Amino acid sequence: MSPRRALVSTHELHGATVRCWTYPGSADAVAAGRARRLPPPEAVVAVHGFRGDHHGLARLIEALPETTFVVPDLPGFGSSTEIPEDSPHRHDIDGYAAVLSALVEDLAIGDHAVLLGHSFGSIVAAAHAAASPHRWSGLILINPISEPALEGSEAVLSRLAHLFYRCGEALPAPIGERLLRWRLVTDVMSLAMTKSRDRATRDYVREQHRRYFGGFTSRRALLEAFGASISCTVRDYAASIPLPTLLVAGALDELGSPASQRALADLFPDARLRMIDGVGHLIHYEAAPAAASLVRGFLAGAPHRASSRQRRWRP
Repeated sequence: MSPRRALVSTHELHGATVRCWTYPGSADAVAAGRARRLPPPEAVVAVHGFRGDHHGLARLIEALPETTFVVPDLPGFGSSTEIPEDSPHRHDIDGYAAVLSALVEDLAIGDHAVLLGHSFGSIVAAAHAAASPHRWSGLILINPISEPALEGSEAVLSRLAHLFYRCGEALPAPIGERLLRWRLVTDVMSLAMTKSRDRATRDYVREQHRRYFGGFTSRRALLEAFGASISCTVRDYAASIPLPTLLVAGALDELGSPASQRALADLFPDARLRMIDGVGHLIHYEAAPAAASLVRGFLAGAPHRASSRQRRWRP
Protein backbone atom coordinates (compact mmCIF):
# COMPACT_ATOMS: atom_id res chain seq x y z
CA MET A 1 0.00 0.00 0.00
CA SER A 2 1.46 3.35 -0.99
CA PRO A 3 1.61 6.05 1.70
CA ARG A 4 -1.19 8.57 1.68
CA ARG A 5 -0.27 12.03 0.50
CA ALA A 6 -0.50 14.80 3.04
CA LEU A 7 -0.91 18.55 2.99
CA VAL A 8 1.63 20.08 5.36
CA SER A 9 0.84 23.33 7.12
CA THR A 10 2.74 25.52 9.59
CA HIS A 11 1.18 27.34 12.54
CA GLU A 12 2.60 29.79 15.06
CA LEU A 13 0.94 28.80 18.33
CA HIS A 14 1.89 30.05 21.80
CA GLY A 15 5.43 30.79 20.64
CA ALA A 16 5.97 27.39 19.00
CA THR A 17 6.09 26.67 15.30
CA VAL A 18 3.79 23.68 14.90
CA ARG A 19 3.88 21.54 11.77
CA CYS A 20 0.67 19.72 10.89
CA TRP A 21 -0.07 16.93 8.39
CA THR A 22 -3.54 16.70 6.84
CA TYR A 23 -4.41 13.48 5.00
CA PRO A 24 -7.56 14.08 2.90
CA GLY A 25 -9.95 11.16 2.70
CA SER A 26 -9.93 9.32 -0.62
CA ALA A 27 -12.84 10.31 -2.85
CA ASP A 28 -13.31 6.68 -3.92
CA ALA A 29 -13.13 5.46 -0.34
CA VAL A 30 -15.55 8.12 0.82
CA ALA A 31 -17.99 7.15 -1.96
CA ALA A 32 -17.70 3.50 -0.94
CA GLY A 33 -18.33 4.45 2.66
CA ARG A 34 -21.44 6.35 1.69
CA ALA A 35 -22.65 3.36 -0.27
CA ARG A 36 -22.39 1.39 2.99
CA ARG A 37 -24.23 4.21 4.80
CA LEU A 38 -21.08 5.10 6.74
CA PRO A 39 -20.73 8.89 6.39
CA PRO A 40 -17.39 9.93 7.90
CA PRO A 41 -17.17 12.97 10.16
CA GLU A 42 -15.53 16.12 8.92
CA ALA A 43 -12.10 15.02 10.15
CA VAL A 44 -10.27 13.10 12.83
CA VAL A 45 -7.75 15.25 14.69
CA ALA A 46 -5.12 12.88 16.11
CA VAL A 47 -2.57 13.45 18.90
CA HIS A 48 0.52 11.23 18.97
CA GLY A 49 2.23 9.70 22.00
CA PHE A 50 5.27 10.61 24.11
CA ARG A 51 8.54 10.93 22.15
CA GLY A 52 6.68 10.25 18.92
CA ASP A 53 5.42 12.43 16.09
CA HIS A 54 2.88 12.14 13.28
CA HIS A 55 4.71 9.15 11.76
CA GLY A 56 3.60 6.94 14.63
CA LEU A 57 -0.02 6.95 13.46
CA ALA A 58 0.81 6.09 9.84
CA ARG A 59 -0.53 2.52 9.92
CA LEU A 60 -3.85 3.60 11.40
CA ILE A 61 -4.17 6.40 8.84
CA GLU A 62 -3.39 4.01 5.97
CA ALA A 63 -6.04 1.60 7.22
CA LEU A 64 -8.76 4.31 7.10
CA PRO A 65 -8.37 5.78 3.58
CA GLU A 66 -11.91 7.21 3.60
CA THR A 67 -11.20 9.36 6.65
CA THR A 68 -9.54 12.76 6.70
CA PHE A 69 -6.86 12.89 9.40
CA VAL A 70 -5.23 16.01 10.84
CA VAL A 71 -2.06 15.15 12.78
CA PRO A 72 0.25 17.78 14.31
CA ASP A 73 3.69 17.19 15.75
CA LEU A 74 3.42 18.35 19.35
CA PRO A 75 5.77 21.23 20.28
CA GLY A 76 9.20 19.93 21.13
CA PHE A 77 8.86 16.81 18.97
CA GLY A 78 9.20 15.90 15.31
CA SER A 79 9.26 18.94 13.05
CA SER A 80 7.66 21.35 15.53
CA THR A 81 9.75 23.71 17.63
CA GLU A 82 9.50 23.83 21.39
CA ILE A 83 7.48 26.26 23.47
CA PRO A 84 9.81 29.13 24.50
CA GLU A 85 11.03 29.26 28.07
CA ASP A 86 9.46 32.70 28.58
CA SER A 87 6.02 31.40 27.59
CA PRO A 88 3.40 30.86 30.31
CA HIS A 89 2.88 27.39 28.80
CA ARG A 90 5.05 24.31 29.23
CA HIS A 91 5.39 20.95 27.50
CA ASP A 92 2.75 19.44 29.75
CA ILE A 93 -0.90 18.49 29.54
CA ASP A 94 -2.25 22.01 29.95
CA GLY A 95 0.32 23.44 27.54
CA TYR A 96 -0.37 20.89 24.84
CA ALA A 97 -4.15 21.20 25.32
CA ALA A 98 -3.79 24.96 24.80
CA VAL A 99 -1.75 24.40 21.62
CA LEU A 100 -4.35 21.91 20.36
CA SER A 101 -7.12 24.43 21.01
CA ALA A 102 -5.24 27.12 19.09
CA LEU A 103 -4.56 24.71 16.21
CA VAL A 104 -8.24 23.81 15.93
CA GLU A 105 -9.05 27.52 15.72
CA ASP A 106 -6.31 28.17 13.18
CA LEU A 107 -7.55 25.37 10.94
CA ALA A 108 -11.20 26.35 11.48
CA ILE A 109 -12.13 22.76 12.23
CA GLY A 110 -15.87 22.46 12.77
CA ASP A 111 -17.45 20.96 15.86
CA HIS A 112 -18.57 17.74 14.20
CA ALA A 113 -14.99 16.45 13.97
CA VAL A 114 -13.68 13.66 16.20
CA LEU A 115 -10.65 13.90 18.49
CA LEU A 116 -8.25 10.94 18.80
CA GLY A 117 -5.28 10.45 21.11
CA HIS A 118 -2.77 7.64 21.53
CA SER A 119 -0.96 6.93 24.82
CA PHE A 120 0.35 10.27 26.15
CA GLY A 121 -1.79 11.86 23.46
CA SER A 122 -4.82 10.22 25.11
CA ILE A 123 -4.26 12.41 28.18
CA VAL A 124 -3.84 15.55 26.07
CA ALA A 125 -6.97 14.71 24.07
CA ALA A 126 -8.97 13.95 27.23
CA ALA A 127 -7.89 17.22 28.87
CA HIS A 128 -8.90 19.20 25.80
CA ALA A 129 -12.21 17.34 25.41
CA ALA A 130 -13.06 17.95 29.07
CA ALA A 131 -12.41 21.68 28.71
CA SER A 132 -14.05 22.07 25.27
CA PRO A 133 -16.54 19.26 24.63
CA HIS A 134 -18.58 21.53 22.35
CA ARG A 135 -15.81 21.35 19.74
CA TRP A 136 -16.18 17.62 19.06
CA SER A 137 -18.75 15.01 18.16
CA GLY A 138 -16.75 12.16 19.67
CA LEU A 139 -13.53 11.08 21.35
CA ILE A 140 -11.30 8.06 20.56
CA LEU A 141 -8.51 7.03 22.93
CA ILE A 142 -6.08 4.31 21.83
CA ASN A 143 -3.97 2.75 24.59
CA PRO A 144 -5.39 5.29 27.06
CA ILE A 145 -3.29 5.93 30.15
CA SER A 146 -5.54 4.43 32.79
CA GLU A 147 -3.32 4.28 35.88
CA PRO A 148 -0.48 6.39 37.34
CA ALA A 149 2.83 5.23 35.92
CA LEU A 150 4.58 4.99 39.29
CA GLU A 151 1.67 3.17 40.94
CA GLY A 152 0.36 0.93 38.18
CA SER A 153 0.74 -2.74 37.36
CA GLU A 154 4.23 -2.17 35.93
CA ALA A 155 5.49 0.27 38.55
CA VAL A 156 8.99 -1.26 38.61
CA LEU A 157 9.54 -0.61 34.89
CA SER A 158 8.09 2.88 35.28
CA ARG A 159 10.46 3.65 38.13
CA LEU A 160 13.40 2.46 36.05
CA ALA A 161 12.29 4.80 33.26
CA HIS A 162 11.92 7.59 35.81
CA LEU A 163 15.49 6.96 37.01
CA PHE A 164 16.73 7.03 33.40
CA TYR A 165 15.15 10.42 32.76
CA ARG A 166 16.37 11.79 36.09
CA CYS A 167 19.91 10.82 35.09
CA GLY A 168 19.42 12.51 31.73
CA GLU A 169 18.38 15.65 33.58
CA ALA A 170 21.16 15.58 36.20
CA LEU A 171 24.11 15.01 33.85
CA PRO A 172 25.82 17.89 32.01
CA ALA A 173 23.75 18.85 28.96
CA PRO A 174 25.86 17.23 26.19
CA ILE A 175 26.16 13.93 28.10
CA GLY A 176 22.54 14.00 29.25
CA GLU A 177 21.24 14.53 25.72
CA ARG A 178 23.37 11.67 24.37
CA LEU A 179 22.02 9.40 27.10
CA LEU A 180 18.42 10.35 26.34
CA ARG A 181 18.96 9.63 22.63
CA TRP A 182 20.91 6.41 23.25
CA ARG A 183 19.80 3.85 20.66
CA LEU A 184 20.47 0.87 22.94
CA VAL A 185 17.85 2.11 25.41
CA THR A 186 15.40 2.63 22.56
CA ASP A 187 16.01 -0.91 21.30
CA VAL A 188 15.53 -2.42 24.76
CA MET A 189 12.26 -0.53 25.14
CA SER A 190 11.08 -1.72 21.73
CA LEU A 191 11.96 -5.32 22.60
CA ALA A 192 10.12 -5.15 25.92
CA MET A 193 6.94 -3.53 24.58
CA THR A 194 6.49 -5.43 21.31
CA LYS A 195 4.23 -8.46 21.76
CA SER A 196 4.04 -9.69 18.16
CA ARG A 197 6.12 -12.71 17.23
CA ASP A 198 6.11 -11.68 13.58
CA ARG A 199 9.64 -10.69 12.65
CA ALA A 200 8.58 -8.05 10.12
CA THR A 201 6.37 -6.37 12.72
CA ARG A 202 9.10 -6.43 15.35
CA ASP A 203 11.58 -4.97 12.84
CA TYR A 204 9.07 -2.26 11.92
CA VAL A 205 8.57 -1.23 15.56
CA ARG A 206 12.31 -1.12 16.22
CA GLU A 207 12.96 0.94 13.09
CA GLN A 208 10.15 3.40 13.88
CA HIS A 209 11.50 3.97 17.37
CA ARG A 210 15.05 4.33 16.10
CA ARG A 211 13.99 6.90 13.51
CA TYR A 212 11.71 9.09 15.59
CA PHE A 213 12.24 8.64 19.34
CA GLY A 214 15.36 10.79 19.22
CA GLY A 215 13.48 13.59 17.47
CA PHE A 216 12.86 15.78 20.49
CA THR A 217 14.13 19.34 20.17
CA SER A 218 15.76 19.74 23.57
CA ARG A 219 16.26 18.06 26.91
CA ARG A 220 13.99 20.65 28.54
CA ALA A 221 11.05 19.84 26.26
CA LEU A 222 11.53 16.10 26.69
CA LEU A 223 11.80 16.21 30.48
CA GLU A 224 8.80 18.50 30.87
CA ALA A 225 6.73 16.13 28.76
CA PHE A 226 7.99 13.09 30.63
CA GLY A 227 7.06 14.67 33.94
CA ALA A 228 3.54 15.17 32.65
CA SER A 229 3.37 11.61 31.30
CA ILE A 230 3.96 10.04 34.72
CA SER A 231 1.88 12.46 36.80
CA CYS A 232 -1.41 12.52 34.86
CA THR A 233 -3.88 9.96 33.54
CA VAL A 234 -7.09 9.98 31.53
CA ARG A 235 -8.87 9.25 34.82
CA ASP A 236 -8.28 12.87 35.82
CA TYR A 237 -10.64 14.06 33.06
CA ALA A 238 -13.00 11.19 32.23
CA ALA A 239 -15.96 12.19 34.37
CA SER A 240 -16.01 15.67 32.77
CA ILE A 241 -16.24 14.40 29.18
CA PRO A 242 -19.88 14.09 28.00
CA LEU A 243 -18.91 13.00 24.49
CA PRO A 244 -19.45 9.54 23.02
CA THR A 245 -16.07 7.92 23.67
CA LEU A 246 -14.31 4.85 22.32
CA LEU A 247 -11.48 3.31 24.34
CA VAL A 248 -9.26 0.86 22.45
CA ALA A 249 -6.94 -1.00 24.83
CA GLY A 250 -4.42 -3.81 24.58
CA ALA A 251 -4.98 -6.85 26.78
CA LEU A 252 -1.21 -6.99 27.45
CA ASP A 253 -0.64 -3.26 27.95
CA GLU A 254 2.10 -2.59 30.50
CA LEU A 255 0.77 0.91 31.10
CA GLY A 256 -2.85 -0.04 31.72
CA SER A 257 -4.14 -3.41 32.91
CA PRO A 258 -7.52 -4.67 31.68
CA ALA A 259 -8.95 -4.04 35.16
CA SER A 260 -7.76 -0.43 35.15
CA GLN A 261 -9.14 0.07 31.63
CA ARG A 262 -12.56 -1.21 32.70
CA ALA A 263 -12.48 1.08 35.72
CA LEU A 264 -11.55 3.99 33.45
CA ALA A 265 -14.43 3.27 31.08
CA ASP A 266 -16.84 3.35 34.02
CA LEU A 267 -15.78 6.93 34.82
CA PHE A 268 -17.00 8.31 31.48
CA PRO A 269 -20.65 9.31 31.12
CA ASP A 270 -20.77 7.66 27.67
CA ALA A 271 -17.92 5.29 26.79
CA ARG A 272 -17.41 1.87 25.31
CA LEU A 273 -14.25 -0.17 25.87
CA ARG A 274 -12.86 -2.55 23.28
CA MET A 275 -9.93 -4.81 24.17
CA ILE A 276 -7.57 -6.26 21.54
CA ASP A 277 -5.99 -9.55 22.56
CA GLY A 278 -2.32 -10.34 22.07
CA VAL A 279 -1.14 -6.73 21.96
CA GLY A 280 0.14 -4.28 24.54
CA HIS A 281 0.85 -0.55 24.34
CA LEU A 282 1.71 -0.53 20.64
CA ILE A 283 -1.71 -1.02 19.08
CA HIS A 284 -0.90 1.68 16.50
CA TYR A 285 2.01 -0.45 15.25
CA GLU A 286 0.98 -4.04 15.91
CA ALA A 287 -2.80 -4.05 15.54
CA ALA A 288 -3.61 -1.06 13.32
CA PRO A 289 -6.14 -2.95 11.11
CA ALA A 290 -8.07 -4.17 14.15
CA ALA A 291 -8.03 -0.70 15.70
CA ALA A 292 -9.07 0.85 12.38
CA SER A 293 -12.09 -1.46 12.21
CA LEU A 294 -13.18 -0.31 15.67
CA VAL A 295 -12.58 3.34 14.78
CA ARG A 296 -14.56 2.98 11.54
CA GLY A 297 -17.52 1.54 13.40
CA PHE A 298 -17.39 4.32 15.97
CA LEU A 299 -17.20 7.02 13.30
CA ALA A 300 -20.18 5.53 11.53
CA GLY A 301 -22.27 6.01 14.65
CA ALA A 302 -20.81 9.29 15.88
CA PRO A 303 -23.35 12.11 15.96
CA HIS A 304 -22.76 14.72 13.26
CA ARG A 305 -23.75 17.95 14.89
CA ALA A 306 -24.20 21.01 12.69
CA SER A 307 -21.76 23.72 13.63
CA SER A 308 -23.44 26.57 15.44
CA ARG A 309 -20.77 28.81 13.99
CA GLN A 310 -21.19 27.44 10.46
CA ARG A 311 -17.44 27.23 10.10
CA ARG A 312 -15.90 25.59 7.10
CA TRP A 313 -12.88 23.39 7.69
CA ARG A 314 -9.83 24.23 5.65
CA PRO A 315 -6.52 22.31 5.39
